[in-house]
Amino acid sequence: MSVALTHAVALIVPESPAVDARWETEHRVVWNQQQRISEEHELVYEITWIAELGSWRRFLRFQRTVNS
Repeated sequence: MSVALTHAVALIVPESPAVDARWETEHRVVWNQQQRISEEHELVYEITWIAELGSWRRFLRFQRTVNS
């Protein structure tokens, strides 16, 4: 599996000005077992500071297959 970070953006989430969040997009080549081919996928993650836990959390928000 290969991973390429394409971009990351820092922003403040409008619903809660105290929450710090950013978005990252990764492109990964994954194996499709059913079709027995490698596919490129684009994954978009939201990285958010969770004050109650005192840590950053990473949530997968969007995934799609990239057409070659």
